[in-house]
Amino acid sequence: MKKIVIAAAIIAAGAGGYWYTQNGAGSSASANPLLDYVPADTPLFSGQLTPFPLKAYLQSISGNYQQYPSNTLTELDELDSPMGKFFVSIYQQYMEGIKDPALLLKTFGLPDEVKPYIYTLGALPVFKIDVNQVDAFWAVLDKAEKDSGVSHEMRKIGDVDYRAYMLSDDSAAEKVELLFAQKDGILTMTFSTSLTKPDLLEMAFGIKKAPQSLAASGILDDIIKTHGFKNNSISFINHVEIVKALTSADSNLLSQQLTLLLASESTGENPLAEIRTPECRAELTAIAANWPRTVAGLTEFSVSEKESHMAASFVIETKNQPILAALQKMRGFIPAHMDDINSTIFSMAIGLDVNEVAPALTAIWDDLQKPQLTCAPLAQWQSELSQQSPAMLGMFTGMANGVKGMSVSLLDFKMTTHDQDYQLESVDALVSLSAENPAMLFNMVKPFAPMLADVQLADNGDATDLSPILMLPPELGIKPMLAIKGQHLVMYSGDKGLQLANKLAAEKLSTNGMYSLSADYGKMFTPMLTLLEMSGEPVPEEMKMLKDYNMRVKMSFDVNQQGLVIGSVANSKATEKK
Repeated sequence: MKKIVIAAAIIAAGAGGYWYTQNGAGSSASANPLLDYVPADTPLFSGQLTPFPLKAYLQSISGNYQQYPSNTLTELDELDSPMGKFFVSIYQQYMEGIKDPALLLKTFGLPDEVKPYIYTLGALPVFKIDVNQVDAFWAVLDKAEKDSGVSHEMRKIGDVDYRAYMLSDDSAAEKVELLFAQKDGILTMTFSTSLTKPDLLEMAFGIKKAPQSLAASGILDDIIKTHGFKNNSISFINHVEIVKALTSADSNLLSQQLTLLLASESTGENPLAEIRTPECRAELTAIAANWPRTVAGLTEFSVSEKESHMAASFVIETKNQPILAALQKMRGFIPAHMDDINSTIFSMAIGLDVNEVAPALTAIWDDLQKPQLTCAPLAQWQSELSQQSPAMLGMFTGMANGVKGMSVSLLDFKMTTHDQDYQLESVDALVSLSAENPAMLFNMVKPFAPMLADVQLADNGDATDLSPILMLPPELGIKPMLAIKGQHLVMYSGDKGLQLANKLAAEKLSTNGMYSLSADYGKMFTPMLTLLEMSGEPVPEEMKMLKDYNMRVKMSFDVNQQGLVIGSVANSKATEKK
């Protein structure tokens, strides 16, 4: 069963790239017929509210898969589980088609534009996507059956015929089935267990509408308005409904399912009994009300056959103003070049106001101890927390007084072969430490680094060559220069490093973020792989697929008025087929 889960996860990872969308036409997000079948109390939802240009998106990324090795799944293909082989067969058909988007869509019977949905009916996951040639999709499953020896059972509910595949072993007490059905051009994938009653299956297959639907709830419109997301693709995890399910027996569909599942266990011991008390219900409900949802949506979107660019935000919502205010005080400085994912090969920046770290963490620590909790697990956690005061941090952060952030950026590098070995020829990079008084900070550090004792830095930006001090060999191709540029202590190498350092000198300190990380896969891996090929060394198949991988990504973390924000940017450009 464990191997089946691993193989199924591969399928899910392959499909995950589709769940982005374009800017909507401005109509209500809830004005979608499929949302009538999604209950308002669903704990999890991710939906494409406007058509996503799947064919164009696949075209923009297909070049990244031209080097994809055909034998990557050899190990998984040797799984002794028939269902494991079944999933691997589906994934192999997907990978064979990804290099040619038209072929992939034809193979799986998908239209050029799709609106995928994934949500749960209580604990029951449901996945939906448009199909225009359902026979083609059935052919994919038929091939997977032939490759694995798995067979399905045809069933019917209402006017919908569906396939059922047994996932669980014959010896398993709980029988789990994977179900596929098609109705009105929508393919549905879901599961069946002992908890899957006929009315639930009818709702999953689009036969019966939800009594209280997501469409009528206004939840999606509220998320879009609150967070300024584009009106097309929204996801959320509802913490309030999850807490209801864990702390009560019948407050929503998920709680009813958990109650039935626990009642069927032969041990007789209810693992949720400890938190299904009046005290825990009240206190956990209050916590969930302060941290109601995790939501996600697009902030930028453009897709064409030549380039795809998408930016999304994941927000952990909070109404806890003391904690939110404390986190916002910790925000520091992120250099402007971190916003441009095309300017560097790799960049990482941490924005942190060191002077505020200890006071902010102390404020959070104080807030978490109020009020005194009586729910046993929460009270124990609160007691342990009370013994971990962050006040001692002040002793350490005092040594970095005035620091607002630091960053590392790799701008360019070249490698060469020499005597059948390869080495760096040149490196363009920048390391920066941003502070209110970088000169004073440097002088404080010097006693702890004797090699810097004789280094004097001028405030006018003049640089000192650190090569003799660090005793770096000339053939290494790195000439590190140390300088104070404005409010930034910088160490750079190469002309591009100098240019970026001079640009940074004009930037004043501001509280604009907490963390940023970006990478350009093509610039990072292509030179190294080319060098390996030149040296005659064998290149692993898994690494070959990274050559000329034309994709840039960025991750960030920040705090705004709505909560904790995780940002994500992905940019991919089509490359010529090889």
